[in-house]
Amino acid sequence: MAAKRPTRSARAEKQQSLESLSERTGAVSKTDRLRVRAAWMYYIEQMTQSDIADVLGIGRVSVVRLLAEARQRNEVKIAIEADLAEIVDLERQLEQTFSLDRAIVAPVAGGANHVSASISAATAEYLSETVSSGMRIGVGWGRTLLGCLQFMQGRQLDDLHVISLLGGIIQARRFNPAEFAWQFAQVFRGDAYLIPAPAVVDSPQTREALIERCGLKAIFELASQLDMVVLSVGGLNAETTTTFQVGFLTEEELRSLKASGAVGDILFHFIDRHGRQIDHPLNDLVMSVGLDVLRNTKLRVLTSGGADKFEAMPGAIAAIRPHVLITDEITAVRLLKDAVPGR
Repeated sequence: MAAKRPTRSARAEKQQSLESLSERTGAVSKTDRLRVRAAWMYYIEQMTQSDIADVLGIGRVSVVRLLAEARQRNEVKIAIEADLAEIVDLERQLEQTFSLDRAIVAPVAGGANHVSASISAATAEYLSETVSSGMRIGVGWGRTLLGCLQFMQGRQLDDLHVISLLGGIIQARRFNPAEFAWQFAQVFRGDAYLIPAPAVVDSPQTREALIERCGLKAIFELASQLDMVVLSVGGLNAETTTTFQVGFLTEEELRSLKASGAVGDILFHFIDRHGRQIDHPLNDLVMSVGLDVLRNTKLRVLTSGGADKFEAMPGAIAAIRPHVLITDEITAVRLLKDAVPGR
């Protein structure tokens, strides 16, 4: 029997629900964000229109139009009067402090409970406008990345390759790494490449055998030729970290990692607060692409936030050196405070 198609009413209700969710998470339009960023750079930072055009990746005529619209909306008086002004200030400070090409700070209108959804919505907006035909994109996994799928604006792209950067979970779960990779590929009608192996194996010998003699070497070679990587940060809070919740880490291993100086992980590579990979046996058991390979990718996107990531975020930024950082306003303030002692 053919599946019953949703009615027009059902589709409208779903769209209304998504719009409502965007409102609750503080999502703002790309045009609003661009306009206020242009106004901030021009009136507060005293940048020239040509320099603003270069930073935002638009034409000088577009900058002139955005500045005119900001004045017409009374967003520019003696200061910029808009809800996004504080957010833009945080973004510019993050860009300058951490040498980023771009920072995207998601407002958290609903408080700490809506942090993950806010970051997911902001990540989806960025990816929807950035992903293009012919790209090779490596992806990690986690709640933030999986959550952005519902906000994505799908379209048909040609010759798009999405590569999962770590192995999967044997038992089907909600946060299976492969789940995000192939669903992300489906959004843009692309091809997904998965690592058909557990994320953590039983020995270094097993890891080497799987890569060298079981056909996985080709996947790892693909990962060394990426146009973009999209990564999230894992914390070491037993109540919230996904790696612990899905059973990859025991309480004993969690304690051992913390004792070794770990504050979080990127693709199960456990790092300290300075972004250095710690010396721990687990590092030799992980079926994932190395940090050195990730650092050579043309465009590196790091998306994470929330109180459980406060400790891990500075180390992740140091380890990956992202071009684009997507986080929430609470985490942004904390990052800047930690980066400038006494702030």
